[in-house]
Amino acid sequence: MKGVNYRVPRGMPYVRREYIAGKPQLKIARFSSGQPRSNYDYKVELIVTEDIQIRHNSLEAARLAANKTMARAGETTFFSMLRVYPHVLLRENKMIATAGADRLQEGMRRAFGKATGLAARVHAGQVIFEAHVNSQNLNLAKEGFKVASSKLGCPAYTKITTMNQRQEQKE
Repeated sequence: MKGVNYRVPRGMPYVRREYIAGKPQLKIARFSSGQPRSNYDYKVELIVTEDIQIRHNSLEAARLAANKTMARAGETTFFSMLRVYPHVLLRENKMIATAGADRLQEGMRRAFGKATGLAARVHAGQVIFEAHVNSQNLNLAKEGFKVASSKLGCPAYTKITTMNQRQEQKE
C-alpha cells in the first residue's frame, strides 16, 4: 500500500475504531518535546497549502526530522508540538494478483477492507507543527521545518512570529 492512494481526502472520514478488530497502532511516539517555557523569542509554524490526508508514519518522520535538527543546539533550547492527530482509519481491500486468483476472490462483494493505517485530515492553511525557539536557534528551526516539510507529501511553508510583538514573516 502506498501513501499516494490515500493522499486526497474522499468521502466521509472513517473514525469508528470500536467496529474494527485489528486496529492499527499509532506510530507517533510523542506530540510535544523539548522544554516548555514562556520566555522564547520566536514561534515557528509549519503550514500546509492544500487539503490532504497525512499518514501517521509520515507525521512521525517529519516530527523526528525537525526535532533532530533543532536538538543540535540542545534538548532544552526549544519546545515543539505536533498540532494534528491522526483519527481517520485507512482501509484496504487486498486482492490476490496471481494466476488462478479469479476462483479465490469475491471482487467487490463485501469490500469493507482491512484497517492498514491512520491518517490526519488537514485543510489548506492549517498548522501542522509548532516550535518555540530563541533568536540564536531560529535558523536551526527553519532548517528543521524545511526538512520536515519534505516528509509530508504536500507543499508547506514556514511562518515565523515573534512572541513579544506578534509580527509575522513568511519564509
